[in-house]
Amino acid sequence: HGSPSFRSCALLFAPVRPSFAGSFLGGFAMLAYEEGGGLGYPPLGGPGMDEELARLEIIRQGFRINWMNMRDASTGQILWEHHDWDCNSLEVEAQVPREILRCRQVSREINFSSQEKMSSLRLVQTIMFNGQHLEEWNFAFGFVIPNSTNTWQQTIEAAEEEEMIPAELLSGNTVIDTTFYDGDAIIASQKIRLWYV
Repeated sequence: HGSPSFRSCALLFAPVRPSFAGSFLGGFAMLAYEEGGGLGYPPLGGPGMDEELARLEIIRQGFRINWMNMRDASTGQILWEHHDWDCNSLEVEAQVPREILRCRQVSREINFSSQEKMSSLRLVQTIMFNGQHLEEWNFAFGFVIPNSTNTWQQTIEAAEEEEMIPAELLSGNTVIDTTFYDGDAIIASQKIRLWYV
């Protein structure tokens, strides 16, 4: 796989290989989910479903984002970092320095912990601009060892300047809906509203 490109000049967090339209914080929208299936948990029923629901709830409770950073991939200089991510809010805001939009490549690291085993951790990010679907990115991590802390690194390449949406338009108007899955089961979901400062 190659690296994603971003047309929108909105860098935040998206891992490897979709075509990056919206932002770099995209990769990181995380962890709050509503009780009772409010974020679109698929309806489950039938034999063994109670056990499956209990297993998924244990996985959800044991999954957390510890920290995230973004670097200029060419120099390694950290341009943005955040510790103590608020995993309980359905929507959070992230203020990212505008200078990140001038990088040809950005490297993002997400550090997460899981108390439980996951067979197929993946991340889906939907980029919304002024309430309209702009792009969707899909990233696969794979197997997660129980009681582990992991760092997931992605590199994002910039699109050509003429293809980008200006930061002035993106700032405050771009929301990244990020959902973590184990296979097809939702583990965590959160919206991140991006501000370029």
